[in-house]
Amino acid sequence: MKYNRLGNTDLEISELSFGTWAIGGAWGQTNDEDALAALETAMESGVNFFDTADVYGMGHSEELLAQATKGKEKEIYIATKFGRQGDFADPANYTPEQVRQYAEDSLKRLNRDRIDLYQIHCPTFEIIKDGSVFDVLEDLKAEGKIRYYGVSVETVEEGLYVLEQTNASSLQIIFNIFRQKPLDELIPKALEKQVGILARVPLASGLLTGKFNKQHVFEEDDHRNFNQNGEAFNVGETFAGLEFSKGVELSEELQWMIKGRGNMSRAALKWIMQQDGITSVIPGFRNVSQVEDNLKALETRDFSNEELQQLKEFYNEQVHEHIRGVY
Repeated sequence: MKYNRLGNTDLEISELSFGTWAIGGAWGQTNDEDALAALETAMESGVNFFDTADVYGMGHSEELLAQATKGKEKEIYIATKFGRQGDFADPANYTPEQVRQYAEDSLKRLNRDRIDLYQIHCPTFEIIKDGSVFDVLEDLKAEGKIRYYGVSVETVEEGLYVLEQTNASSLQIIFNIFRQKPLDELIPKALEKQVGILARVPLASGLLTGKFNKQHVFEEDDHRNFNQNGEAFNVGETFAGLEFSKGVELSEELQWMIKGRGNMSRAALKWIMQQDGITSVIPGFRNVSQVEDNLKALETRDFSNEELQQLKEFYNEQVHEHIRGVY
C-alpha cells in the first residue's frame, strides 16, 4: 500500500481508501456482519482511512466504524461530514451551536475524542462564500474536537473558491473517467495550494464496473433508483450525472480497459490513482469480496501515455456533453 500526505496535514493516508455510504444505507439492502468483515479486511490490507457522514444510515455507518476501529483510533483515520441532516442551504444550519452539536453527535457515534477530518457536506455555493462556517471549524480545531477540516463540493467553481479563500485541508470531489473536468484547473490548483484531493464516486455508482445492462432495476431504497435524475439530491452523485442508459452505452465503449487489468473496476480505480494530485480514491463497498476486488487495483498495470490520451479524448468527444447538472 502506498500512503500519501493529505495536503499540508500530518496525515499519511492510503492511496486506496473506502467510503461508507453503501454500508450505512441508500444503496439497497445492507448487512452489518458483511460490512464489519469488509472493514476488517480493508484494514488488514493496509487501508488506514475511511470516509463517512452523519447522514449515511442516519449515523449507522459512523457506528459501524466505531465498532470496527475500536482500539485502533490512533492508526485508523476517519473523515466524517456534516450539514445534510438539516437544510444545507440555510445559514441557520451552520451556526456555532448547530455545527458543534453535529460534531458532538458524530464523536459520540464514532466513540472518539477527536475527528481526524471534518468536512462540510456539499453545502451551497452561497454558504461557502458566506464563510462563517469556516470560523466555526477553526474554533473546533483550536479546541481539539477536530484535527483538520475540508469541504465536499459538487462543482469545480466551488472547489476553486475553497482553495483560494479558505484554509481547508482537503477537497472531496466527484472524479472518475466519466468526470474528468477537475483535471483542467482544480486538481493542479490543489497541488499548488497543498490541499488534499479525495476522489469520490470513482466507479460512477457502478457504471464503471461494466456489470449493468439497460434493463437493470435497482431496489427502491437505492439512490440509483430514487435519484437517477436528481430527484433527491445533486444529480452528479448518481452515475456521475449521466442518464443511466447512456452511461451503460458509454461503459461498453471502455471494455478495452479490462485487458491485462482483470476487470473494469480495477482499471477505473487505477486510472484515478495515476493522476497527479489525487491523495486517495474512496470507492464504496458492502462486503469482503468488493473490498478485495477493489484492492487488486493497487497491483493492476498502469495505463500507457497513449491509453491515457485515448481516455481523455473519449471523455471530451463522447462523455462531456451528456453530463447533466452544474459541475
